Amino acid sequence: MVASPPPPSIARARRPLAVWLAGRIGWEAHATMAERLAWEVSEPGGRPPTLVVSELEPAITIGRLGSRADVDLSAEELRSQGLEVRFVGRGGGAVLHGPGQVFVSLFAALEDLGLGRHDVGAYVARFESGLAAALRRLGCDPQRRPGLHGLFGRTGLLAAVGIAVRRGVACHGGFVNVCPALEAFHRIRATAGPRGGEPPTMAATAMGSVEAELRRKVRIQDARTALVEQLVAACGFQRTQIQSGFPFVTPHPAQPEFVSRVG
Repeated sequence: MVASPPPPSIARARRPLAVWLAGRIGWEAHATMAERLAWEVSEPGGRPPTLVVSELEPAITIGRLGSRADVDLSAEELRSQGLEVRFVGRGGGAVLHGPGQVFVSLFAALEDLGLGRHDVGAYVARFESGLAAALRRLGCDPQRRPGLHGLFGRTGLLAAVGIAVRRGVACHGGFVNVCPALEAFHRIRATAGPRGGEPPTMAATAMGSVEAELRRKVRIQDARTALVEQLVAACGFQRTQIQSGFPFVTPHPAQPEFVSRVG
């Protein structure tokens, strides 16, 4: 393992952050919400940067760096467990979702974060530094592994990251395993290796959890609090507005998704 690099320098965000504690949501509903949020945040004078904290209903999503081969579950096993497999327009690989995992998705124009419109690398570094700080606040010692994406502990990948950028707006985010049952996670390669190289082994890239790492109970609300606080700090927000529920009362049809590639 290699130690995490020092956090990137923080530029002050230009606008306040709206935080929505959304609770449990299905992937289709989240995808529709995400499309509308990304569109409204991209409009001049539109919606301010928005962070949605949620728990996704059971499903498997596969980002641009993953494939069906990363899921070591047969079609019959997927049906018996009620798991659909969805290919989605985010970075990262295959991620299993369900109770005990926190999904933090930030929708923000890079310029509103004090970054250049195309400074995607700095944004990803800043977002990951916020996840790492939250994991440390919970008592973990997150590490990076050479050639692999995400933040690892002794028990496996603790935080998978899948980000996309379109029209200068960052969307999607990170999946932090707090206290899920881990059996099915051990059969999914949740982070991809370097492009063109041999895929990493399942054992090296399966997700662990904060609870397994610490060998004690961890409250999901404590993880949510740490994630919000540390992402706010990492992204340089000076003001926040925290609300419970969803940004929209009723779902709207999704816009076509066009994303730039972010690992």
